Amino acid sequence: MTTGAQTPLSPARPKRSRLRTFLPLGVAAWLVLEIWLLTLVAGATSGLVVFLLLLAGLVLGSVVIKRAGRRAFRKLSEALQQQQSGVMSEAGRSNSEGNGLMMLGGLLLMIPGLVSDAVGLLLLLPPVQKIVSRSAERTFERKLREAGAGGLGGAFQQARMHRPDGKVVQGEVVRDEPGDAPQQPRPPLTH
Repeated sequence: MTTGAQTPLSPARPKRSRLRTFLPLGVAAWLVLEIWLLTLVAGATSGLVVFLLLLAGLVLGSVVIKRAGRRAFRKLSEALQQQQSGVMSEAGRSNSEGNGLMMLGGLLLMIPGLVSDAVGLLLLLPPVQKIVSRSAERTFERKLREAGAGGLGGAFQQARMHRPDGKVVQGEVVRDEPGDAPQQPRPPLTH
């Protein structure tokens, strides 16, 4: 019989987010659906048709990404030139809003599969780009409001250091105030 204090078996672990829980399942279901659709098309036509579909998606996706990248670079160059000359306009922003979604659509076209090709083609349509852009902006703003005014600032205040022996050392980031005297550099931490 042993006497002494018993240690808890597992410390309280934070709950996993829904995204981290269901993302692997969603990716696996997507892969199975893509493979099933490709085999269905191959059975209805031939393997050559499936190969040509995949090749067309790869070529079209690379053309779309290249075009969107050039357009984004051109808009960036124009904005930098306008900034250097001191003239700023909002016209550049409205023309370059869909570049990220166009690149995402091109990437989805390049990924082998029919579902990803369909989603990629949808993302190339300007009305769909506007809807997705507005929805993403609203979601982002809502998440910022939920985090609160100090939510993001507090996220960067805590730090963890993982030591080689597996121990986690929690700490806090201390920022120097502008009026403080400069301190001597500290020696590096050693084990």
